[in-house]
Amino acid sequence: MSSSSTEDASGPAKSKLTQARRRFYRRSKRNPEAMMTIIDHLKELRRRVITSAIVLVIGMLIGFLWYQNSILGIPTLGEILRKPYCELPPAMRVSFNAGEECRLLATGPFEMLLLRMKVGALAGAVLTSPLWLYQIWAFIVPGLHKKEKHVTRVFLTIAVTLFVAGAVLSYFVLSYGLEFLVTIGDETQQAALTGDRYFGFMLGLLIVFGISFEVPLIIGTLNVLGLLQYAVLKEKRSYIIVGVFIFAAAITPGQDPFSMVALAISLSILVEISLQFCRINDKRRNRERPAWLDLADDASSSLNPAAEMDLADDSKSAVNFAAPNAIPKPAPVKASGDIQASRAADLSTRTDFDDIL
Repeated sequence: MSSSSTEDASGPAKSKLTQARRRFYRRSKRNPEAMMTIIDHLKELRRRVITSAIVLVIGMLIGFLWYQNSILGIPTLGEILRKPYCELPPAMRVSFNAGEECRLLATGPFEMLLLRMKVGALAGAVLTSPLWLYQIWAFIVPGLHKKEKHVTRVFLTIAVTLFVAGAVLSYFVLSYGLEFLVTIGDETQQAALTGDRYFGFMLGLLIVFGISFEVPLIIGTLNVLGLLQYAVLKEKRSYIIVGVFIFAAAITPGQDPFSMVALAISLSILVEISLQFCRINDKRRNRERPAWLDLADDASSSLNPAAEMDLADDSKSAVNFAAPNAIPKPAPVKASGDIQASRAADLSTRTDFDDIL
């Protein structure tokens, strides 16, 4: 009895599985290349956009609640973000409460609510970034080949890792930069930062560090594509380092020496790592040193040796033209009498069809 009941229970399940397989095989036969029409693409895009929007809204709600409430023992988002400011000595901050608690100022009635919404939305977008980035990836990946998928996956992983590393570094450097900035002119003023100004400065520093950390990835990508060679970069290493320091001094929001030096040193290390990657990649692909690098500044480079060989082969296989002395001489110019006689002969042999032609 037990065996028969088991067979009866498994029978419908097997039949459903068989029907699903048959439907799959029918679809694969009808559409073996998995081609989609424009309407199907638009429907899929709509579905991906709606899913991403729902995920972002949920993340924003979580960020809005996390701003003033601890979740799973983690400090509140407001405490984490204002920690660099609260690490300043109390003498460098203005406090309007009796407990000397570190708080930022608000100069408008809706400033606290708007700031909480902005920070919560940004935090929610960061927290849910793996989900909505996956929706974008799932929409794009069907149009890529297997090798392109692998390359894109590696590129995105390195890019996200570098951006997060730059943002984390800027968070730890922020307190030192603030301490330097608020001590300039502290004999006559005392720092009393508003939440909007402080979070705007922090966000700008995070974005600058995160984007700047993508420079080594750009160098490596250009080398992989064959647009940059290690031999060229090696000759300009000193200029690259100077350019990195100038770039850090110009792009840092606070213009404080701590942020500039931290960004310049970290970028120099990352650029050197990217140069070593270029060296290994060129060695693996057997890329030779360009001949024009060994020329003097006032010397001109020759043609490509391969192109010169092709020109030589073409010259050997070319048809030999006649010598200048073998060129036929032009016919002598006829006299005026001869020209009139030839014209009269042409008119005598002319037919009526010549006018039509």
